Amino acid sequence: MRTTLDIDNKLLEEVAKTTGERTLSKAVSRALDEFLRRRKIERLIELAGKIDLVDNWRELEEIELQEMERDK
Repeated sequence: MRTTLDIDNKLLEEVAKTTGERTLSKAVSRALDEFLRRRKIERLIELAGKIDLVDNWRELEEIELQEMERDK
């Protein structure tokens, strides 16, 4: 998507240098991807202790296998 943005040249140069990308478009895209990835990680960390996950995938897999055998 083509977009016109007013971004400080020094900031763009630093982003390009830091990311190692050859074009400003790729550098900005990579920086935005990294920003979003970190924010998602922060949100997941904030959930620590707030949700209770049950790790029962082995039990569910066994039930599924039993059902598949039964359906044969």
